Amino acid sequence: MFVVSENSSPAVEIKQFADLPLRPALLQVIEHVGYKVPSPIQARFIPAALTGKDIIGKAQTGTGKTCAFLLPIIQNLDPKLPGPQVIILSPTRELTQQIAEEAVRFCKPLGIPTVAIMGGERFDRQIRGLQEGAQLVIGTPGRIIDLQRRGSLQLGNIRFVVLDEADRMLDIGFRPDIERILRNTPSDRQTLLLSATLPDSVMRLALRYMDQPHTVDVSAEKLTVDKIRQTFFTVDEDRKFTLLKHVLVREQPKQCIIFTATKRGADKLFRMLSKSNLKNRLGVLHGDLAQGLRKNIMGRFRTGEIRVLVATDVVSRGIDVTGISHIINYDLPEDPESYVHRIGRTGRMGKDGVAIAFIVPGEGKQLTSIEMLMNTLVEEDFIPGFEAVRPREQRRAAQ
Repeated sequence: MFVVSENSSPAVEIKQFADLPLRPALLQVIEHVGYKVPSPIQARFIPAALTGKDIIGKAQTGTGKTCAFLLPIIQNLDPKLPGPQVIILSPTRELTQQIAEEAVRFCKPLGIPTVAIMGGERFDRQIRGLQEGAQLVIGTPGRIIDLQRRGSLQLGNIRFVVLDEADRMLDIGFRPDIERILRNTPSDRQTLLLSATLPDSVMRLALRYMDQPHTVDVSAEKLTVDKIRQTFFTVDEDRKFTLLKHVLVREQPKQCIIFTATKRGADKLFRMLSKSNLKNRLGVLHGDLAQGLRKNIMGRFRTGEIRVLVATDVVSRGIDVTGISHIINYDLPEDPESYVHRIGRTGRMGKDGVAIAFIVPGEGKQLTSIEMLMNTLVEEDFIPGFEAVRPREQRRAAQ
């Protein structure tokens, strides 16, 4: 049970979606989709967003943020107003596609046309979707601006703007594009910003382009889902692949993402694993692959045809595949927050998950930074014969 209160209005207990002030037709769609009990971000964000105010939502990855912003927008959207009313901005093509799929589940039964706009796809198909009257537009900032320049996308009637994974969009340099889009939308729009973290860069953007935003913060004291079991192995760099094979045999993951630091490293590891008995259940995903191929690989991963996916951080945000049982950090990310987003791909919506990290000599400080950010101690695991200098021994030696 979650308690929601807006200003001085009486508190309302939100135990199920039926307790939310949504119209019957939308509640029927929610029931048909199979949603019953809202997650914390949904139970608090949806009532706040229904007021029409600008809202900032902070929540861990994998907690249902997409549904949290879609439902109040669908509720308040005017079906009689032609053309785009909603712009949802996301940082990657994969996340854009995922949001679009979720939007279609809710919008199609209600007769609300949608279109996904992203790079790597044909312009004519996206332009046709706009010409056919799409009211809800999901896209990456660059492609949104491209269609604006072509005169194919008009923003004059936009009533809702969503900045999803805002911290990630700023990290990869989309701030100028986001600001340009916001400046070209009506000033009386409702702006919803959702993010796993709220660094100064995100708050500056919010303060400049949002009107006295209300913050809904359901981020726990620990940044990771409690049901994710986190461990690390110490290993020399030249023995990581051999250790990986042992770990895969021991763990027998239902589905697994193996994260590498670089696209070249992902391709190399994929080729090495392709020589094993996993070759028919193996995939690789990174930013240099053609969009059609990336879409095909993600589709096969969602259906379970691909069991082990080797990937870069392109899939560390917003990819909702509920069957992922294991995350393996073959290479540690450069910053601790990226580690949190990576392991958030497992343990989705309350399910158990396992996160394993390979730590090579010299990475003890990185492990310490991760533990400090999460306010938890990552357990050390062992497979005989693979121990290197242990990170905690390195730390003691440095003191």
